[in-house]
Amino acid sequence: MQQSQQAKNAWRVLFLLFLANMFNFFDRTIPAIIIEPLRREWDLSDFQLGLGGTAFTVIYALAGIQLGRMADVGSRRKIMGWGLAAWSGFTALTGAAWNFWSFLAIRMGVGVGEASYAPAANSLIGDLFPAHKRARAMGIFMLGLPLGLLLAFFTVGAMVEAFDSWRAPFFIAAVPGLVLAIFVFFIKEPERGAAETVKISRAPVSNPIRKIFAVRTFWWLTLAGLAYNFASYACNSFMVPMLQRYFHLPLQEAAVSTGVIVGITGLIGLTTGGWIADKVHQRWATGRLMFGALSMLVAALATGYALLAGEIEIGVFIGIFAFGWLFSYNYFTSVYTAIQDVIEPRLRATAVAVFFACLYLFGGGMGPMVVGLLSDHFAESAQLAAGAAEMSEVFKAQGLHDAMLLIPVALLLAMAALLVASRYFVADARAMEAGMALGAEQAELEEAAAASTASA
Repeated sequence: MQQSQQAKNAWRVLFLLFLANMFNFFDRTIPAIIIEPLRREWDLSDFQLGLGGTAFTVIYALAGIQLGRMADVGSRRKIMGWGLAAWSGFTALTGAAWNFWSFLAIRMGVGVGEASYAPAANSLIGDLFPAHKRARAMGIFMLGLPLGLLLAFFTVGAMVEAFDSWRAPFFIAAVPGLVLAIFVFFIKEPERGAAETVKISRAPVSNPIRKIFAVRTFWWLTLAGLAYNFASYACNSFMVPMLQRYFHLPLQEAAVSTGVIVGITGLIGLTTGGWIADKVHQRWATGRLMFGALSMLVAALATGYALLAGEIEIGVFIGIFAFGWLFSYNYFTSVYTAIQDVIEPRLRATAVAVFFACLYLFGGGMGPMVVGLLSDHFAESAQLAAGAAEMSEVFKAQGLHDAMLLIPVALLLAMAALLVASRYFVADARAMEAGMALGAEQAELEEAAAASTASA
């Protein structure tokens, strides 16, 4: 049995992966910030605005399955590099959109490029770091999410005001991504399973999708992720316009406030959450998942209270909602690492791609669209209740605010799924280890056969 080890270039590569991940989330967040000027210029409904987010996530999910399988058998650095260049290029093109449908089509191109990144990066991190360090490594990698959101929410509003155009941020955002793509191409990849305690076979895996879905823990982690992504994408897509309409904040203030809610909280949640998740995992086999479930409960209660409180002081709303959102980030260090604990190295990129496909098709893809649809419905109900002849911004504000109550409901569903996943986790982790032990024997036979052929 070989020693579990960390790659020599692990931290350097992780830093580069983190930077690319940060601009991944920066680029995809821009549309959520410029929703109101976009709505007014093209006279869009909230359903149409939500549909924009859904189109991106659906294409992201569908493209990710094939790209994830490619990352399990091909060069991960090339897949990430070309993907980064592609999504940065399409981000620049978004600024040239001439109507809603062209905007939608170009954002789908961004989705294809971004779909290449997460499965390959997750697989690479699994080979760079041994099991007992992966939650911390994943926490650092996922810091790209809140920092990308923070960078977007703190700067995009200022860009719009400085250039007096919602198009400017798209052109500016493309530049760092194209530069980072060059560096990604020079990553030195470790061997598959390099950080595991046993050798792994290099033989291709037959029926990979069937083997992934045979893992019961994976099913429940996927359901948890579906619910969490529904809440997350609904929040990220509509928090800025909700603060503008319901709390009467100007664009830049609403964007910065959203940056505090979903960005600064992530910096705290992912750094401390990764450390706590590793500690509880060392003490209890199901510690990570139980920690994640408890965090979802706190997140649901806090965000639900903030929304149900109505037109409270804006600072109070931000403080309470942000407290809940801080706990929600523990989903990443709990779930992403648990997937690597129950899926063997040769299938990890494929598993993450399938995981993301389900999350984005039925979670992230549905969140903005369903909340947008409900927002329009609740706005019309408020108009009818008031006996008004015409729709007004007051009714639209009330409709969107009420529709966002789906966020805490989805977080409670994520909690329930994590609790069920914890019941199967130990058995599935042991089954994965047993399978890898058999794979180690096969790997030794492969090496012996290769040595025999070489000597002959």
